[in-house]
Amino acid sequence: MANLKITLVRSTNKSKKNQAATVKALGLHKIGQSVEKADNEAIRGMVRTVAHLVTCEEV
Repeated sequence: MANLKITLVRSTNKSKKNQAATVKALGLHKIGQSVEKADNEAIRGMVRTVAHLVTCEEV
């Protein structure tokens, strides 16, 4: 199973509360920080929620 590399590229300031919570739940805190998560439907849904704040690529 592949992994997803998720990178925070925009600030969560002035974003909706659920979007900021989703970014935090993904384990992202600072702009430019990246995490690798398993590629599954739950993670893809979280990325879709904050697609304007993060970039995502398969690893």
